[in-house]
Amino acid sequence: MKTNEFISALRAAPNNDLVFVDLNGNMVHRGYHLTELKAASFETVDCGGQTNCWQETIVQLWVPTDAETDYMTAGKFLKIFDKVRGMIPLNLKTEIRVEYGDQNFFPSVYRISSVAHDRSVTRVLLEPPGMTCKARDRRVAALSGEDSCCVAAQACC
Repeated sequence: MKTNEFISALRAAPNNDLVFVDLNGNMVHRGYHLTELKAASFETVDCGGQTNCWQETIVQLWVPTDAETDYMTAGKFLKIFDKVRGMIPLNLKTEIRVEYGDQNFFPSVYRISSVAHDRSVTRVLLEPPGMTCKARDRRVAALSGEDSCCVAAQACC
């Protein structure tokens, strides 16, 4: 999900409790803290020797040992987001990710799959990141429409 889409979804219900949940229904504990916002830039080289560059917005959540008993509201999250946005350049067109880990969540940078509202809660569905081979993906895309039945068997680089 793009950062601007996520922020727009939160602005639609600022008084709602903001709950982050994974595909198994595990929730980030009450009293979590938005501990850091990152404007991340990546420069990589894939196994096919091609350089890749992209940006992401990363939201880091943390639950302190003396956590409050309530969820953060979407409005409080937005207030923090807007303050940080005035301090560092956050590209709203980039993907947004959520960095988190505890006994229920393997520490990772999760993708935001969807945002849903009900009467008093906004649920953010988190999914683990996927892995792929960019060189293979480029080759498959180039061969789409051709007979590509054996593409997966070929070496990627």
